[in-house]
Amino acid sequence: MKALTSALIGAAALVQTVNSSPLFGAAGLDFPNVTGLANPTVHISNGGSAHCVSGTVKVNATTDKNLKFAYNLPSNQSQVTQTLVSLWSSGGDGYLKSLTSGTQRVSGSYDIEATYCLPAGKTSKSTKVQILTHGIGVDRHYWDFASGYSYVDTAAAAGYATFLYNRLGVGASSKEDPLNVVQSPLELEILKTLASKLRQGTLGDRAFSTVVGVGHSFGSILTQGVTAAYPKTLDAAVLTGFALDSNGLPGFGLGLNAAIASETQPYRFSGLSAGYLVAGTSVSNQIAFFYDPGFDPEILSLADATKGSFTLGELFTLTHVVNATSEFQGPVAVVAGNEDLPFCNGNCSSPTNILAGLVPALYPEVSEAKTATYVAPAVGHALNLHYAAPGAFDFIQDFLKKHNV
Repeated sequence: MKALTSALIGAAALVQTVNSSPLFGAAGLDFPNVTGLANPTVHISNGGSAHCVSGTVKVNATTDKNLKFAYNLPSNQSQVTQTLVSLWSSGGDGYLKSLTSGTQRVSGSYDIEATYCLPAGKTSKSTKVQILTHGIGVDRHYWDFASGYSYVDTAAAAGYATFLYNRLGVGASSKEDPLNVVQSPLELEILKTLASKLRQGTLGDRAFSTVVGVGHSFGSILTQGVTAAYPKTLDAAVLTGFALDSNGLPGFGLGLNAAIASETQPYRFSGLSAGYLVAGTSVSNQIAFFYDPGFDPEILSLADATKGSFTLGELFTLTHVVNATSEFQGPVAVVAGNEDLPFCNGNCSSPTNILAGLVPALYPEVSEAKTATYVAPAVGHALNLHYAAPGAFDFIQDFLKKHNV
C-alpha cells in the first residue's frame, strides 16, 4: 500500500485555510500569494518540492463555436451504452454528423477549481509558469498524483511555477449542462482566460513573463487549440498523450466502458445527470489508460477510486478544436507512452515514430530545431501514472530549458 499511503498523506497535507496573504504553514513555511483564488487552502506537493495554494477561480468565458445537437440526453445506462457504441463503431463520424445541427453561443461565469504552486524556497524568484490541463477520466491531481508520480515536483525542481486546474464539470469546478455547455470550444476559452490571468498577474502575486501550456490527452487537444486560436497566449506547448493517429480511438472509447457517474460512484457524483460519465470499472481504466507491466497495481486502484467525470458533450467534440496554425512559432514537444492506445493504437514506434508527424501537420512554421518527441517505454495512455513517468518529466523540463522557456 506504499503508493496509496503516500498519496493519502499528500492529500492530508493541507495545513492552513486562509483569507489573506502572505501565508505560512507548518514550521513557518511560506506559500504563494492567494490573489484570485477563493476559499484558499495551503499544502505541499506530494514530493515536497512545491508549496501550493488550492481554491477556486472565477472565469468568464464565451464561445460561438459550441456544437448544437439534435439529441436528447439519455435517461439510463442502456441508452448511454448504445450512444457510445454508435459513436465509436465503424461509421461513427456519420453518426455524429447526423446529430449535429450547427453551432450555438454559450456564455457564463464559471468556478474553476485550481492549484497554484511555486518551487519551495524560490517563491520570490520564479517568473515562468506551466499551466497544466488534464485529460478525460482524471482530474488535476493527475499532475501531482503521489510521491514519485508528481509532474509538479519535477517542474518545481527545475524552477517552474505550476498552475493545475479541474476542467469545467470536473471536481469542484462548475457542473454545467453536459451536452450543450461542457464541450471543447468553451473549455478552450476557459484555458485561454486562465493563461492570460497568469500572464497579467491577476492570479497570485506576479505577472509571469513566460507561460507554457502542458496538456495530457484532451488537455493536449485544448492546449493545441489555444495555440491555433490565440497564438500569442502561450510561449511553448508540450502535448502529452496526443498524436494525429486516431485509429486507436474506437478501441479506447469502447474499452473505457463509460458508465453514468452518479450510478457508478454515487458517493462522489450524486445529483449529476446521465450526461456525466466515468470509466466503468478498474478493468476499463486499465484497458484505456495503463500498460502492464509498466505500472504499480496500487496506482491503478487509486486512479479508479479517484477517477474524474467527463461529459457526452466532450466526447462529441473531442478533437473539434484541433487546427493547424502558421502563426504559433514557439517550441513544441510531443510526448507519449509507447503503448498509448487512443493516439498510437498501442504502438507509437510502429512503423515509424507516430509522434513525429504532429508538428509538421499542425505547426508548419515551427522549425525542426524547436521541436522534439519523446516515447516513454512500457507506458500506456496515462503517462504520468507509470513507472517510466519520471523520464518523460525530465525530458520536458530539459526541452523547455534548452529553448529558454
